[in-house]
Amino acid sequence: MRVVVGGASGMIGGALFAALRERGDRVVALVRRAARGGDEVAWDPASGHLDSAALAGADAVVNLSGASISRLPWTRRYRREILASRITATTALVGALHEAARAGAPVPVLVSGSAVGFYGNRPGERLDESSAAGGGFLAETVRAWEVAALEAPEQTRVALARTGLVIGPAGATAPLRVIARLGLAGPLGSGRQRWPWISLADEVGALVHLIDAPVAGPVNLVAPDAAPASEVIRAVAAHEHRPYWLPAPAFAISAALGAAGRELLLADQDIEPAVLTASGYRFRHRTVAEAVAALPS
Repeated sequence: MRVVVGGASGMIGGALFAALRERGDRVVALVRRAARGGDEVAWDPASGHLDSAALAGADAVVNLSGASISRLPWTRRYRREILASRITATTALVGALHEAARAGAPVPVLVSGSAVGFYGNRPGERLDESSAAGGGFLAETVRAWEVAALEAPEQTRVALARTGLVIGPAGATAPLRVIARLGLAGPLGSGRQRWPWISLADEVGALVHLIDAPVAGPVNLVAPDAAPASEVIRAVAAHEHRPYWLPAPAFAISAALGAAGRELLLADQDIEPAVLTASGYRFRHRTVAEAVAALPS
């Protein structure tokens, strides 16, 4: 297959790029600089436009572009960047798909990045892809992001990859490892809030699965069982051979980080991967301990 990947420089995109090439696909990365070879195409996602020639012959497009939500603090300006970076990149790709469709070219599959932030803080609920959107900045951002992706041509199969906390060597796991190495790991708030997580290996495996399987609409990219935040952080601390002991009260997290603290660290989301499981995906890591054990030392 020929697969075009936006956001290939990030942890997930880089791992996906490598996995697709390893299985024999021809992979092209959309880059925000001059292209350095035949496996790169330059683009400026902030412009909201992409030449449809970049998608010529593509069987699938995977869009993982967007400013990191793990970067803190969420100033008013950075919130605008989080939203705009997702909408403009998605709009550019969707526009190129429409140009290709008008020219009579085959329209590739679109696997569009999304996030479990869609559901908001939902303590006591078991959530799947049929659950309604929640409230908060992330929920509003994800709704707008998904709406932009669903503007793709009618004949395009669009899969919305609602990703949870990816346990990998970088991304949101990195600050948890730093805190643990400093000997400061402990409960965040009550520690009982459930975090929907997925290992990097399964995140990449699930994205490849969405390219191949006839799945459309929202798909939760999370492990079968959400884990309490305390379990995730305790596993990271153990991996770093450090104690788990220092609590961070919810009021302190909220005061220090505002909405970012409440929506990233304190939100309670018990989410199941109903569509992913029903479509035949088999998880490599089913427990937090297995996912953390796969991290590099």
